[in-house]
Amino acid sequence: MKLSTWNVNSLNVRLPQVLACLQADPVDALCLQELKLTDDKFPLAAFEEIGYHAVFTGQKTYNGVAILTRAPAGDVVKNIPGFDDPQQRVIAATLDTEAGPLRVISAYCPNGQSVGSDKYAYKLAWFAALRGWLQEELARHPRLAVLGDYNVAPDDRDVHDPVKWEGSVLVSEPEREAFRGLLSLGLHDAFRLFEQPPKLFSWWDYRQFAFRRNAGLRIDHILLSDTLKAVCSACTIDKAIRKNEQPSDHAPVIATLEI
Repeated sequence: MKLSTWNVNSLNVRLPQVLACLQADPVDALCLQELKLTDDKFPLAAFEEIGYHAVFTGQKTYNGVAILTRAPAGDVVKNIPGFDDPQQRVIAATLDTEAGPLRVISAYCPNGQSVGSDKYAYKLAWFAALRGWLQEELARHPRLAVLGDYNVAPDDRDVHDPVKWEGSVLVSEPEREAFRGLLSLGLHDAFRLFEQPPKLFSWWDYRQFAFRRNAGLRIDHILLSDTLKAVCSACTIDKAIRKNEQPSDHAPVIATLEI
């Protein structure tokens, strides 16, 4: 089984690339972020035509998340329960597998804009709410995978130039501590379960030839519960997709589970 996450930075723009990606590598579940469209504009028919189901929650211009699955998904939850937030950033669904129910969450964590800003404070509050909910989800769903754009580079290995980025949004210590708070629940960064080459990133700014210079950050992550960690055999970043014409600024991350 393969699980993947991809911030597509506008599904309207990137729909042909998403369809091509699924046809070339038909993962069992693909979590999308930054749909940037309302639910009535979601291209459900296009995904159904290639054999995928979808659950989604969208928003005009900003945000929006979805989970595309080869089998129908149930028990859908939109947004963080108990956290009052008009921004559509979270969707969860359960897949039935031969090994039992698998809970999948697609999350688009706030960017934070700049350290000390109102949006930064919102980001930290959002992460705290996410942690509280995930603690409950883990109690209900021991087979849990949380995929998405976390907008946090967990440590300096995940930053092309740690000195340049030191103290900045996406790498600041409070953000990294919030990320570690998720791991402390019993979740595991699938990418770091394996020895990886240096300087592997999932996001590159569109400006200043960042992708060409590999001036990126690893901010897209797949977090797995203990049960799923035990059956994870690989986690990779599909950097080649970032070479497409009109690419997203993010590349997909894919985890392989032996179930």
